[in-house]
Amino acid sequence: MEQLFPSLFTLLFSFIFFSSCPCLSSSSQLHPSVATSTFLHRNSTAVSDFRVVNRRTLFPCPDPNPFLQINVYKNSSLLSNEEWVSVTVTGVLLPLANDWIAMISPSNSNTRDCLESKSFYVQTGDISDLPLLCHYPVKALYVSSDPAYLSCEKKECRKYGSNGRCEIRTCSATVTFHVINIRTDIEFVFFAGGFLTPCILSRTVPFRFSNPNAPLYGHLSSFDSSGTSMRLTWISGDNKPQRVSYGNGKSQISQVTTFSQQDMCSSALIPSPAKDFGWHDPGYIHTAVMTELRPSSIFNYKYGSDAVGWSDEIEFRTPPAGGSDELKFLIFGDMGKAPLDASTEHYIQPGSVSVVKAMVEEMKNGIIDSIFHIGDISYATGFLVEWEFFLNLISPLASKVSYMTAIGNHERDYAGSGAHYSNMDSGGECGVPYETYFPMPTAAKDKPWYAIEQGPVHFTVISTEHDWTQNSEQHKWMTKDMASVDRSKTPWLIFTGHRPMYSSSLGNVDDSFLKVVDPILLANKVDLVLFGHVHNYERTCSISNSQCLAMPEKDESGVDTYDNGNYKAPVHAIVGMAGFTLQKFLPFVADWSLIRISEYGYLRAHATRNELMLEFVNSTSRTVIDSFRITKS
Repeated sequence: MEQLFPSLFTLLFSFIFFSSCPCLSSSSQLHPSVATSTFLHRNSTAVSDFRVVNRRTLFPCPDPNPFLQINVYKNSSLLSNEEWVSVTVTGVLLPLANDWIAMISPSNSNTRDCLESKSFYVQTGDISDLPLLCHYPVKALYVSSDPAYLSCEKKECRKYGSNGRCEIRTCSATVTFHVINIRTDIEFVFFAGGFLTPCILSRTVPFRFSNPNAPLYGHLSSFDSSGTSMRLTWISGDNKPQRVSYGNGKSQISQVTTFSQQDMCSSALIPSPAKDFGWHDPGYIHTAVMTELRPSSIFNYKYGSDAVGWSDEIEFRTPPAGGSDELKFLIFGDMGKAPLDASTEHYIQPGSVSVVKAMVEEMKNGIIDSIFHIGDISYATGFLVEWEFFLNLISPLASKVSYMTAIGNHERDYAGSGAHYSNMDSGGECGVPYETYFPMPTAAKDKPWYAIEQGPVHFTVISTEHDWTQNSEQHKWMTKDMASVDRSKTPWLIFTGHRPMYSSSLGNVDDSFLKVVDPILLANKVDLVLFGHVHNYERTCSISNSQCLAMPEKDESGVDTYDNGNYKAPVHAIVGMAGFTLQKFLPFVADWSLIRISEYGYLRAHATRNELMLEFVNSTSRTVIDSFRITKS
């Protein structure tokens, strides 16, 4: 009799093992202190089964299958800087829906148990019996993503009987991973049991990147308001200085820095993900400032060295100098990243890919001078490799124009670290990776507030995650900065940061922040206030102290127009709709809230000396779904 699957005993054992494993516990069954730990780390560890996979009880797989193999079919074991890798499992006797493949980095990580780290387990609320899966996979795919797997459409005979008929057939499947150069060797491991009851079936040989020292993920930012200097930041596995070559023979030597696990924040009792299982070596971060440029001009650059290789030559645009007549920019918050393959990663922001694609298309079709990403940048939250996934995603944008950022709660906040808000949202990063990857023109380390002028706009960029209270250092700075703006040079004053002052989504506004900062905005006649943090789009009237002081009027095209020639108060807009799962609006509507949209996209802005034109672009349809003007008549 032909056998497609193993014996009835094996089937029964597998069913009992994977259906009734004792490790399937919930936080409600845990000691109260452990349950509290799970709650505190919900944004960095305890949201999905996969996000706590490295703290699951690791059992021996019950099936001693002699035919099982996992392979990557390549001409060599070397990986390029970016490629799609096909991983094939063969010899499977019983395809199950909870079979999965993990991409592990580094390849020598302990994917079996980590007895020495038992004290760390409490941070995810997992008090399962040892041994536990120690290493956190970079990404994972269920084998059933190949639709032929569960139906066993890809059959192979493994044993023939004396009569020449097949007695044992096995099944196979192929899944595809998007792989970028993260410098360390990687391997692919075949697991059974899903994310809750994992056991290792088979693993590949390690794969190395062909050039782990390659210069990668270069991104630009404005060094000052002149438009003549641009900072380039990139990553390499090499700690020796490299160069950026640009503008017909000019070059600058890079400064090199990095950070370590010891730089990450943690608590005495509950180590952070960044300290423990979320750590990944960041390599070395290089920065160099290109000088003697011209504003609003096109140049080319490449970066690297003869020793480690060079990037492709890239065309970029400098922003207009502060005080010039025109600026076109894009602005959004809360974007993050999502895998380009079908895999699961630690933290996925589902709208991010469509938003990036839409902005790339916009840059190809017209002039964009700069981009502002106002907080919640990568959402790595202590899983350091995800910064590089993010940098890879934004590279078509950030390598070509000034990519300015503001810090958010998921970059900085960690209890006891000096952040203004005592939560665990950064996963222990405490701003260190953010400030290393995105050096802005700030005064000092861990003081991530700054001002920049581009065209007719003065941008005051604050940190809502640092002390902004009365007489704090940041409060004094922002007050002085806005009071010093020369409105004849830059007639528009835009105030921006991460957490909003007004939102219809309950629980997202700090009334103290509103009371402290609102009077400063009014006193300095701020034109427009832009925030993220809330994952939708909302626009207000001209508002101060929660009161509408003026309403826009429709122009001849039906566009809401705010007359700031007769200034009453700032216009506020939330633009946190660039990637994270969207938040719906409650039925209650405050009279100051004019437009509320829960769709993915970004804000497009065009500033001249007399008008600010702003448009919310839907990233799926590429259409404008809200527009408004601010004028100085």
